[in-house]
Amino acid sequence: MKNLWISVKITLAMCVVLTVGYVLILRLTAAAVSPNDGEAALVEVNGQVVGAANVGQTFTDSIYFWGRPSAVDYNGGGSGGSNKGTNNPEYLAEVEERIEAFLAAHPYLERSEVPAEMVTASGSGLDPDISPCGAEVQIRRVAEARGMSEEAVRKIVEETIQKPWLGLFGTYKVNVLKLNVALDAAQQE
Repeated sequence: MKNLWISVKITLAMCVVLTVGYVLILRLTAAAVSPNDGEAALVEVNGQVVGAANVGQTFTDSIYFWGRPSAVDYNGGGSGGSNKGTNNPEYLAEVEERIEAFLAAHPYLERSEVPAEMVTASGSGLDPDISPCGAEVQIRRVAEARGMSEEAVRKIVEETIQKPWLGLFGTYKVNVLKLNVALDAAQQE
């Protein structure tokens, strides 16, 4: 009976350590290592929050750069993909519709020039970033819609490209919300 009581105490102690302790260690690590102390990176314009930089948003107006499609309509409370396989006829039809819509908005592109990321949803459905290539193909459309030169828009895109951490970890990417905010700010100057 004495051994049973010792086992129960050890089990309870380990439950506390492994649940509470583990969460505390993760939280402290996130606070120390990640930007914004592990909190969402809110983007503000004139003191008003316009979004979170780490959650994708819907941009459909031609004056804005578009992000990746979302299978969950960018709902942060219900992230996820479509769970449709790449050979699923419904999925292929969705991608085909997206390609046609993208080409309609970018008539200067050939079908082969449409980046796959611009017509396929990410696994989370919340991807806030696109590749520099995904931004590059949209420069002409955005410049024409805003009445800006392509060079001016390209410069803003280049300034918002995020490089891999330490030059090794991650990929080159462009945060769509930050890019669109920078474009708005440049036009207001």
